[in-house]
Amino acid sequence: MRAISEGLRLESNGEIRSTNISPGAVATELTTTISDQDTAARMNEFYAITIDADAIARAIAYAIEQPDDVDVNEMIIRPTRQEL
Repeated sequence: MRAISEGLRLESNGEIRSTNISPGAVATELTTTISDQDTAARMNEFYAITIDADAIARAIAYAIEQPDDVDVNEMIIRPTRQEL
């Protein structure tokens, strides 16, 4: 994705801004769809520290609201307690 985004940005001659967003653990219904109990237990443990989708939306809004001469190229958004 990074290469596609960067290529698009460069080929547009500054007309298109692109931002790669890499979310960490976000509260979703994902764990309710896992049928393997061991996997579900591990995912539930991982997702115990999730952040709300609103946090991702705020970060996206931040990138969009920048002036035309600013391009937020990349954002990694995760809970403060999430390990790398």
